[in-house]
Amino acid sequence: MGKHLTKRADDYSKWYNELVVKADLAENSAVRGCMVIKPYGFAIWEKMQAELDRMFKETGHENAYFPLFVPKSLFEAEEKNAEGFAKECAVVTHYRLQNDPDNKGKLRVDPEAKLEEELVVRPTSEAIIWNTYKGWIQSYRDLPLLINQWANVVRWEMRTRLFLRTAEFLWQEGHTAHATKNEAILEAKQMQDVYAEFAENFMAMPVVKGVKSDSERFAGAEDTYTIEALMQDGKALQAGTSHFLGQNFAQAFDVKYTSKEGKQEYVWATSWGVSTRLIGGLIMTHSDDNGLVLPPKLAPIQVVIVPIYKNEEQLEAISEKVNEIVKQLRKKGISVKFDNRDTFRPGAKFAEYELKGVPVRIALGNRDLENGTLEIARRDTFKKQIVAQKDAVDFIEQLLQEIQDNLFTKAINYRKEYTTVVNDFKEFKKAIKKGGFVSAHWDGTEETEDRIKEYTKATIRCIPNEAIEEEGVCVLTGKRSTKRVLFAKAY
Repeated sequence: MGKHLTKRADDYSKWYNELVVKADLAENSAVRGCMVIKPYGFAIWEKMQAELDRMFKETGHENAYFPLFVPKSLFEAEEKNAEGFAKECAVVTHYRLQNDPDNKGKLRVDPEAKLEEELVVRPTSEAIIWNTYKGWIQSYRDLPLLINQWANVVRWEMRTRLFLRTAEFLWQEGHTAHATKNEAILEAKQMQDVYAEFAENFMAMPVVKGVKSDSERFAGAEDTYTIEALMQDGKALQAGTSHFLGQNFAQAFDVKYTSKEGKQEYVWATSWGVSTRLIGGLIMTHSDDNGLVLPPKLAPIQVVIVPIYKNEEQLEAISEKVNEIVKQLRKKGISVKFDNRDTFRPGAKFAEYELKGVPVRIALGNRDLENGTLEIARRDTFKKQIVAQKDAVDFIEQLLQEIQDNLFTKAINYRKEYTTVVNDFKEFKKAIKKGGFVSAHWDGTEETEDRIKEYTKATIRCIPNEAIEEEGVCVLTGKRSTKRVLFAKAY
């Protein structure tokens, strides 16, 4: 199956689109710009969701749910946020359809059913949530308020790509309220750390933690903290963001609390989110010309067992042994599938699970049964080994961790190879053409940032948290600079 994929080197974009569809992750829907996430793709999202949800709750957050619709007057309350999202908003103007008198069997919008106020389909939920928080927060005893919601949002994108950019997508969004500025900043940074830990420990996707430049900052935020990953085509992916909102939303929605001293104060706010875009990042970080390569911690199926047999008698004997192994693996918390379908030959099954990125494949035939062995193949390197059945479970447990570690190491090495330090604009243009992250001095102005983008299509991905203070000059203008920032072309 993987042999029918376009090669990454020939057309990376086409390879990605084909892989998402052929690996049964998602497909385009009847609604322009929207996708159907298929069971295998949704199973990956569920695994991501489960781990992130655990991490959020361990840091004191609770889940809630808020309406899909936001009255336009509420959406307008925080001007920068409204302006930033205005062009992407879907808007509900009527509440009823009726039979069309001029077209039998068809419907039309009832002109008499116009809403008194238009409803925005949420592109993000700050407005509706902060309007709600006004009734939840009165005293310092109500703080901090640490809420997350798992939801869908709509951003009316014109150019879409499955998982990476669709008109509707799934995500989580955290919205927190704090008594002090320092508490809110620590919260925003903590969630950046949570996202980075998830990306590296579960997705095996190395990220750079940093702060966005003013022009790349979330609309309505005072600071946006980001994690940036590098894909195999040399483009960057913004994989998660956490925003320090200051008191902008508290002032817009009049959310105040009575302090211990009896004073009325505005609360300090954060918001933070990751989306199904992470699945796109997962695909583009690890997969190859043969199909998906999934890190074991997020693979819906970690181990697949394929029986090799000539008749029903052999299948019955093999199945008995396989069921023992399956039971032992599941006791270890390992997800395993025994594919005993008689409608496909073993070769077709091997190709299917290779395409779907199952980390470990076991083949068990009649001869293996006699010898007390089985064949274990790993998806990341295609290496095969003959292992004694009695050692198989411990071997597989260790192998899954090896694969997880190997994928992270491979991705780290790729990022090192494609991170270039430059000191002038000639070097800069050459490095951007090569692809990857480019570390360069910048004079701190939006004008320079815009000009660099115009000349090269590269943007400032972040000012790294670990950027070292050093004297230098901007690669474009020659003006003074005190630290390097990371540029790249991006999704």
